[in-house]
Amino acid sequence: MSSLRVIAGKARGRRLRAVPGDTTRPITDRTKESLFNIIGPDIQDSTFLDLFAGTGAVGIEALSRGANFVRFIDIHRRAIDTVQSNLEITGVAENGEAVQAQVIHIDAFSYLKTVIDRPFDYIYIAPPQYKEMWKKALLSLNANPDWISKYGWVIVQIDPVEYEPMSLEHFSEFDQRKYGSTLLVFYN
Repeated sequence: MSSLRVIAGKARGRRLRAVPGDTTRPITDRTKESLFNIIGPDIQDSTFLDLFAGTGAVGIEALSRGANFVRFIDIHRRAIDTVQSNLEITGVAENGEAVQAQVIHIDAFSYLKTVIDRPFDYIYIAPPQYKEMWKKALLSLNANPDWISKYGWVIVQIDPVEYEPMSLEHFSEFDQRKYGSTLLVFYN
């Protein structure tokens, strides 16, 4: 696998550290570039929730491309340490006095049950594979739709074999994109 890096924006070309061990599956550059091409200029000044953050590569890419705020959530201490290290390496969370990144060491499902302190424009769900955690996360968001802003998107990253249509009260699938062994599913 090629090394992790920031593709575009103010931290373009910066190398990111991987999470030690095998608890994460980093997003490929091709998939990440395609994701942000789909989001396009709407990433500017947006808020982004990176559930199951792993290395933080997706949220850091969002900050590099102009997102206003990213919250990173992961249950694994090694992942949290890696996200914090990658934020330092890239410098994307530094913007004068404004806090642009928040890293929280918590289980994603417990987090989604907490008091909603702000809606997000984008919620990115990339959990461990083959455990149906993506469906559980979507159902949790469906039960608490105020986590997402009125015109926000929920984006799920899974292996294509994991996919199955979901009937949700507050969200509708509007697109899918497949990149090798990665499927991105978009809901609004």
